Amino acid sequence: MDWKRRHVLGLADFRVEEMEFVIDTARSMEEVLTRDIKKVPALRGKTAVNLFFEASTRTRTSFEIAGKRLSADVINFSSATSSVSKGETLLDTAKNIEAMKPNILIIRHPASGAAHFLSRFVSCSIINAGDGANEHPSQGLLDLYTILKAKGKVLGLKISIIGDILHSRVVRSNLHSLGRMGAKLWLCGPPTMVPKEMERTGARVTYDIREAVKDADVVMMLRIQLERQKTAYFPSLREYSRMFGLNRSLFSLAKGDAVILHPGPINRGVELSDELADSAQSRILNQVESGVAVRMALLYLLAGGHDASH
Repeated sequence: MDWKRRHVLGLADFRVEEMEFVIDTARSMEEVLTRDIKKVPALRGKTAVNLFFEASTRTRTSFEIAGKRLSADVINFSSATSSVSKGETLLDTAKNIEAMKPNILIIRHPASGAAHFLSRFVSCSIINAGDGANEHPSQGLLDLYTILKAKGKVLGLKISIIGDILHSRVVRSNLHSLGRMGAKLWLCGPPTMVPKEMERTGARVTYDIREAVKDADVVMMLRIQLERQKTAYFPSLREYSRMFGLNRSLFSLAKGDAVILHPGPINRGVELSDELADSAQSRILNQVESGVAVRMALLYLLAGGHDASH
């Protein structure tokens, strides 16, 4: 297919063919990552800027490595040491960076809609690396890719996502990516952390973790996002872990070949036991690995590498 997108702002408007095209491109990129010299000149002369207004380890580093594997110049921007700390607005920051002629802005911001907002004012491509509780499209794509590698398909799989649904942008992107690929999605968490609108997404909603885990093919655990909480949604972390934490005994209800995912960072002993996090069933580090290939694919497609190869 011909890639037409200038931005990757979310998966809400992604067609199935587009997601499949990104995954196919990621497979090609993963081959590069198996070589002794893990670098190709596909984006030589291109510049990507990591514009992060929230803390990040995996996503920022993953995009940086992805760009460098393609020979792009990658610049890391930290809001703490920039003019943002002096009161500069998001738009002024983006416009000033754009004046330096980058090809791609990769933005993470605490406000939902920040990436969409900037896309109206800048001419370079934008990748949304997470905007508030709205979306995290590259995570939705890498989770899709990880499950395809683990299971060979998504269609018909029972995939249960458990935890802080309310504050999770990962859930919202996965509802689009996994849902459109035909997964049977289940959402589970405390009633205070599962918004009522989730019942209108096509996913099954339950407040019973045993029901969510039973016969699941994939169990994705989410951390409690305490940094986004302005009120108490549960009595204590100990109580939360007792009611919604995944341990070996509970996981035995899932299918025998079920796998565990987690977008990270993990709160060990809260939503997931140490034993399971480090088990053979865990695909958490595979997600990180898949993330580099998927982000290479997105950078390659947005920066015109696909056009150049044709």
